[in-house]
Amino acid sequence: MKNLIVITGPTACGKTAVSVDLAKKLETEIVSCDSRQFYKEMCIGTAKPSLEEMDGIPHHFVDSHSVTEEINAGKFERLALPVIQKIFENHDYVILTGGSGLFIDAITKGFDNMPTISEETRNRLRSGFEIQGLAPLVARLESLDPEYAKEVDLANPQRVIRALEILESSEKSYTELRKGQKEKRPFKVLKFVLDWPREILYDRINKRVDLMIQSGLENEVRSVTKYRNLNSLNTVGYKEMFAYLDEKSDLDTAIELIKRNSRRYAKRQLTWFRRDDSYQWINAKHPQLIFESIKKAN
Repeated sequence: MKNLIVITGPTACGKTAVSVDLAKKLETEIVSCDSRQFYKEMCIGTAKPSLEEMDGIPHHFVDSHSVTEEINAGKFERLALPVIQKIFENHDYVILTGGSGLFIDAITKGFDNMPTISEETRNRLRSGFEIQGLAPLVARLESLDPEYAKEVDLANPQRVIRALEILESSEKSYTELRKGQKEKRPFKVLKFVLDWPREILYDRINKRVDLMIQSGLENEVRSVTKYRNLNSLNTVGYKEMFAYLDEKSDLDTAIELIKRNSRRYAKRQLTWFRRDDSYQWINAKHPQLIFESIKKAN
């Protein structure tokens, strides 16, 4: 039996190091399901693993696309499943890692039941966002699908608009569709969440942001300014720096906002994972427990 091993958790929890170590033990490859590390132009602000951190382990879907090529969860499902099956031809295990619960669900459960979105619906919602901003769309989502609104990144226009597209194009909410009939996969799935006490996680997040600044986040954001209206750039670390570059805030304020918004994002990630009882929660100080659990399950 082939096994897909999911290593996830909130931002800055240490997924990369744990996944690389596990890949060595299982003699396999890694498929990234981080919704921002696909993009070649976004490195520092996405905490993309360096070649040194990859340590010789093949990583798929890191630096695989340009920011001009939007990758949503449905498209990722179509692109990644053939890659996973190809790896399974030579390996009994594949590691899927990243903090995007929606992209993990796409691979492990399937998004084939999602309705087709008309261009009229998509254009109307995006036009509304450009004219009125995000707040009215968030309010509508909270009214129509409050359960999903508690889990999704409400500061991410792409996620909010996508949920509203589904609501307008189906008789069911995004929450109902995600809880519906799941796709049967030709492999076993084992899912693990790396868990830290909140105060330690928040300290790790704050230190990571400081390292991003020291590594040149400001210059990276300047280099992608021409793409700033794309959904992929409407994300934590970039939007705050755009505000600083627009002289709407000073650098210290931008840094504190990145830290605050990253902590809030981590909280939403944890809420997402807690709703799914198929995840095994692992003390991040003892990642070897993942390998032990895998061996027991096979």
